[in-house]
Amino acid sequence: MKTGKKRNGEAERKRRSRTPNERGMKNGERREPHPGPQVFMNEKKSYPYATFLDIKFPALTLVDVPSLVKACKDKWYNQTLCKVNDSVVRLGVMQGEYHWHKHDRDDEFFFVLEGHFIIDLEDRSVDLGPQEGFVIPKGLVHRTRAPERAVILMVENAGIVPTGDEE
Repeated sequence: MKTGKKRNGEAERKRRSRTPNERGMKNGERREPHPGPQVFMNEKKSYPYATFLDIKFPALTLVDVPSLVKACKDKWYNQTLCKVNDSVVRLGVMQGEYHWHKHDRDDEFFFVLEGHFIIDLEDRSVDLGPQEGFVIPKGLVHRTRAPERAVILMVENAGIVPTGDEE
């Protein structure tokens, strides 16, 4: 029997494959994970989110949220519902974590319809339940999480990049 510590192979691969940013630390820094990481937005990345920026419901059309929610099979779904002036209203059906990001030029508004939704900021987390909302001011690093399936609405500038600004 070996006496040295041995980690589970899959867990070890996942641990090693996480970047310092995903561990909530700056490069070379050793400390307990913190909710606020350093954000590097200079690389083009692909994300595992189902994001649809087309306008699903034009003006003078009934916006049918329940049918979209019922049909949703994705863990992280984002669909633009409609455009109002220079802003859009988006539907989010989500479970899990979004990555840390920021929007240098745009605020974001999140409003929970169903479930429990968490917005992590660098210094705190904001827990939202049904019929609660929160505004993230432009330039603020944040990530969103839903421990269980949540349904939310987002209101933001029509030109915003949902995954965050790249520098």
